[in-house]
Amino acid sequence: MTPQKRALDLLLVFLLSVVLVPVLLVLMAVCWIKQGRPIFYGAERMRTPTEGFTLWKFRTMTVSSGDSGVSGGDKRHRITPLGRKLRHCRADELPQLWNVLRGDISFVGPRPPLRQYVERCPALYAEVLKSRPGITGLASLRYHRHEELLLAACGNARQTDRVYVRRCVPRKARLDLIYQARQSLCLDLALIWETARRGLGLSSGRRPRQSFLPRR
Repeated sequence: MTPQKRALDLLLVFLLSVVLVPVLLVLMAVCWIKQGRPIFYGAERMRTPTEGFTLWKFRTMTVSSGDSGVSGGDKRHRITPLGRKLRHCRADELPQLWNVLRGDISFVGPRPPLRQYVERCPALYAEVLKSRPGITGLASLRYHRHEELLLAACGNARQTDRVYVRRCVPRKARLDLIYQARQSLCLDLALIWETARRGLGLSSGRRPRQSFLPRR
């Protein structure tokens, strides 16, 4: 990560904290009242092909000791009513401001993968994780909805895993590498703005027309 990109991350964390700390406290209270403990969900993600860290979110599912892999249709029954609302506006990811502050992730970059997928696709992730993972990114904006539709159709964990590895990982990696080749502060700000618009429901749902977004 360049010093300029890190400086942008810290500046945004500071500015957003002024507004979002009260929101976070309210959401923590609501989660506690509606769902009980634990309020947060922490899971290992990979910062580099060999270095992991704990990524934090608001808990959106019922607790399961055997939970693993990505979320697909096989886990739909575990999503709580509050969790569904948090996911819809991506408010479940607000605790990741802590991860940005720590330097685990950036605001913009490839979504941090699970260790099992890094180990299964080492050559691919060796390239993707040359960029610091992020809360949002080109793949998140361009492929997330399609990925959700693909995984929602899966009826069991084995099918979810197969669809994710064969159909999602390569396509997201392609977009992540396009971002990596064109990364700039202006591009980061544009992607952050588009993410904020979608989270606030201000996006029309059409694809952004910026030249850095390739056509499929």
